Amino acid sequence: MAHLVLTVVGDDRPGLVNALAQQVSAVGGNWERSELAELAGAFAGIVLVTIDDDRRADLVSALERLDGMLRVSVHGGRAAIAPEDAERSLEVTVLGNDRPGIVRDVTAAIADHALSVDTFRSRTLDAPMAGGTLFEATVAFRLPAGSDAADVTRALEELADEIQVDLTVI
Repeated sequence: MAHLVLTVVGDDRPGLVNALAQQVSAVGGNWERSELAELAGAFAGIVLVTIDDDRRADLVSALERLDGMLRVSVHGGRAAIAPEDAERSLEVTVLGNDRPGIVRDVTAAIADHALSVDTFRSRTLDAPMAGGTLFEATVAFRLPAGSDAADVTRALEELADEIQVDLTVI
């Protein structure tokens, strides 16, 4: 079984997800997981698809039919980690006044501990009472099995004080 990660981008319009799903389904692919969003008039995302190894080329050909509607790139993936090998996940929420560099600083603190980010979701929000814009992010990352989260948690909390954001570690 092939695990494929599709990256998709195109001008936002109705029917894009369905068009992609139709092509995946038509060749026997299974849509397993996705993160898709409209951002500033563009539609973009990633999709994990599994398909029989002998149908991989069929899927690539089917996805080429979406050209002009969506640009799709196909990347090799891997099977999920077995439960006994699973790593521990940690999630951090950041909220503060928006300014350049917040993403750089938070991800540097995580990378400095040789940890891998699983998901990073962010947005800006109007803060009319404060007269500005807030930045909010949720970051999930993995810790090696049996490791202690104290070091990275401490580094993130120190960073939060330095860059003046609220940080919640779950």
